[in-house]
This record gives sequence, C-alpha cells and structure tokens, in this order.
Amino acid sequence: MAASSGAAAQQPQPSPVDLARKNACMACHGLVHKQVGPGFAQIADRYRNDATAPARLADKIRNGSVGTWGRVIMPRQSLVSEAEAQVLARWVLAQTQQPPAR
Repeated sequence: MAASSGAAAQQPQPSPVDLARKNACMACHGLVHKQVGPGFAQIADRYRNDATAPARLADKIRNGSVGTWGRVIMPRQSLVSEAEAQVLARWVLAQTQQPPAR
C-alpha cells in the first residue's frame, strides 16, 4: 500500500533532548557545568560567535575529538546520523548558562 510508505515519513522526529538522552550524551555532559566533558552551555559560550561551529560540532559528535577541552577524549558517536548530529549541534549551541525552568 502506498499509504504506509508516506506514514513512515510523517512520524514525528525526536526532540534534541530525546536524541541527547538516546545517545547517552548526558552521561558525559551536563546542561550547564562540566561532568566528564564540558557542559553544553560551556560549549555554546565558546562557539557563540563562530558561524562554522554547527558544522564543526556535528563533525566532532560523529567523529570524536581530543584536545579541544584539555586531555578529555570525545569518543566518536558513529551510530548518530549526520542529520541527528546537526540537530544536536544546533541544540547544544543554543544553550545558555541558565538551566531550564522545571
């Protein structure tokens, strides 16, 4: 049936927070402060005025990096798709020093 292929394309995409949880980003990163790696707000502050940051950060998510934040290794996340990495990068870069209200 043709309707079933269209239904799959219309499924809602997970939110950036759901992607971060699904891929265990929060096991190493806090929203604001450093855990193992820097907090998302710290990353956003560092790259706030860098127009190339979303693409570079998405690349670091997928391919990993070392040395950007000292000796901490960011392991590559090969199970994160390119599109998911871009969503996560934009979300991280939108963070502020204020934690969200609950």
